[in-house]
Amino acid sequence: MDKKFDLLTLGEIMLRLSPQGSERIAKCKMFEKHIGGAELNVACGVSLTGLRTGVISKIPDSAIGDFVRNKVRFNGVSDDYLVYDHEAGNRLGVYYYEMGAFPRKPQVVYDRAASSITRIKIEDFEEEMFTNTRCFHTSGITLALSQQCRETAIEMMKRFKAAGALISFDVNFRGNLWTGEEARECIEGILPYVDIFFCSEDTARLTFKKTGDLKQILKSFTEEYPISIVAATQRTVHSPKVHSFGSVLYNAKEDKYYEEEPYRNIEVIDRIGSGDQYCAGVLYGLLSSDMDCQKALVYGNARSAGKNTIPGDMPSMDKDEIDNIIADHNHTGGYISEMKR
Repeated sequence: MDKKFDLLTLGEIMLRLSPQGSERIAKCKMFEKHIGGAELNVACGVSLTGLRTGVISKIPDSAIGDFVRNKVRFNGVSDDYLVYDHEAGNRLGVYYYEMGAFPRKPQVVYDRAASSITRIKIEDFEEEMFTNTRCFHTSGITLALSQQCRETAIEMMKRFKAAGALISFDVNFRGNLWTGEEARECIEGILPYVDIFFCSEDTARLTFKKTGDLKQILKSFTEEYPISIVAATQRTVHSPKVHSFGSVLYNAKEDKYYEEEPYRNIEVIDRIGSGDQYCAGVLYGLLSSDMDCQKALVYGNARSAGKNTIPGDMPSMDKDEIDNIIADHNHTGGYISEMKR
């Protein structure tokens, strides 16, 4: 049976305020306004590459909420499951992001306590939602926001899984939301439902106490849980403005690892959301094929590398632009063309 969506994601949508250029939060007079959120970023990236996506979230019933809904629609993501919070004190989470420049690192200040999504309930949504998608994606950020949010996310995983959807999960550990031990205990409880798992090497070692090299770590998750595919990004930060990026993906059924030459010396404009775009590229590759892991890896790396060059959380690269990035990357003689005209 055809599903209405290829991908639905669950997560908080936030307002991001950033000083212009390299100005400081403490000194600037104006902020640039952006909308973002890990799971929305994933839905947007998959949509731009050509599949049907929607976001599940709860936003305040206010002009700010209307701004969010309009931005979601503008980026090609369905708002069918974007519900308004009518309770007193409803609010959208905010974060302030200050760019870095060597040797000064970027700075983030969060103002997200008691945002509307922390009150999200399974009863906010019709039962038909759970039969409407091929894949459901969420992250550890959502699980960490509140007890109510955690319970809702876990119940959604169970219902989507029961309806035949693939379950995708990105650990996306945030130390300002919960401890490593809290994250490990909670996430180990949901891994039996997960088909596609994203976890960085550092998180695997620090949070899940994994040992061995990266490939051994990835395989160990599939030996302990019925996970089909595990992926880990590999970022080298040469300076705040120059990074290299690659990844490793493991397919348990094939007992095979996938890798490619990293993207080296990326000119970083804004790295926020680049990890989400890796997830988006991988999910696009898998869902647009018969779970082709090489295609998933290639699109994941390209979407992430490209996002580093774009300001704001949200991606803006369609499939043609990503395909050009991939073609350039695979052309060993350098860029195919400096400018397409």
